[in-house]
This record gives sequence, structure tokens and C-alpha cells, in this order.
Amino acid sequence: MDAQLLAFVPVAAGMVALPGADFTVVVRNALASRRSGMAAALGVAGGLLVHTALAVAGLAAVLVTMPVLFRTVQLLGGAYVLYLGVSALYAVRRRAVAGASAPDEAPATELGPVRALRQGFLTNALNPKAPVLFLSLLPQFVPEGQPPLPRTLLLAAVVVVLALLWFPAVALLVDRLGRWLRRPRTARAIEGGSGAALTALGLVLVTGPLLH
Repeated sequence: MDAQLLAFVPVAAGMVALPGADFTVVVRNALASRRSGMAAALGVAGGLLVHTALAVAGLAAVLVTMPVLFRTVQLLGGAYVLYLGVSALYAVRRRAVAGASAPDEAPATELGPVRALRQGFLTNALNPKAPVLFLSLLPQFVPEGQPPLPRTLLLAAVVVVLALLWFPAVALLVDRLGRWLRRPRTARAIEGGSGAALTALGLVLVTGPLLH
């Protein structure tokens, strides 16, 4: 029995399930439709594949040790998350105004699976915290004396599998509760909160110092 691997699973699960931009994007798309929510969830998992591949290849270490390159990724990620947040807040305001004359208006606009997939992927792939997290976490679970590459591949695969379980489950749960969550007032409150959270995260990334 691999005790270190067993210890890694709950740590990785907590890392994947931690609420953040990925979670918010999946919830927002799942409010529009199950199809969009599942596509966004798969996009997030695809972004994690990028980070795990970088960690395995050692490129994440290069990224973290080059402040200019790291800051560029941080700005790109922050700008994209900020764009998502502002777009969500604008959509909430627009629907609130329209709701005065059309109270039964649909609470959310479906992006379609391709756009939702792209949104989930970019939100995760442009997250500058991920390389730091992978580089600080994965080596701790490589047993001394073992070749690091196969072990890192295994740990990275665990993270991706957990993401493939967690984010689709979130999308399905939101869809399951859809009748209540898609009520115009409830949906506007959720989307407004998610928009504010994404805007705040984006501002922190764009205006804040380097994360490492």
C-alpha cells in the first residue's frame, strides 16, 4: 500500500474542490444549461492537463523562476478573469432592467458547448497560481529514491481524474437544482455574486504583486 499516494488524494481533492474562478465559471454555465456546465467542467480539466504537463516537463519551474514571464501569465489570467466578472455583472444589470417589462425572461444566456469549453479551459490554463501550487505540492509526495518522472505523472493524473469527477458533479448538481436556481431573482443573485467574485479575483491578479 502506497501511504504517500493515499495521503496525496485528499490533499489533491481539497485543492481541486477549493472554490475559485474554475468553480464559478462551471456554476455560471450550468445555470444556463447542463450541456454548457458539463462543457465548462471538461474545459477546466483540460486546463489542468496543461499545468500537469508543464510540471512533468519541468517547464513550470522555468515559469516560476522567470519573474517577467510569470508576471505576463499573471496579467493575462487576471485580465481574462476580470473580463468574465465584468461581463457577468453587465448581464445581470441588463436582465434586471429587462425584467421590469419581461419578468419571466430566461435568467441566463447559454454560451453553447464550444464557447463554454473554451471559457473553462482558459480560466484554468491562465491561472498563474497553478504552476506554483503544482511545483510546491507534487515533489512532497515523491518518495525518496524513486524516479521523479513516473511518480509526478501519477500524481498529475490523480489531480486530473479528481477534476473530471468534481467539476461535472458540480455542473450536474446545479442542473438538478435548476428549477429553483434558475428563478430570475435567484439566478440574478447567484450570477451577480459570481460576477463580483470573478471581478475581485481579476483585480487582485492584475494589480497585485507577484504570487511567488
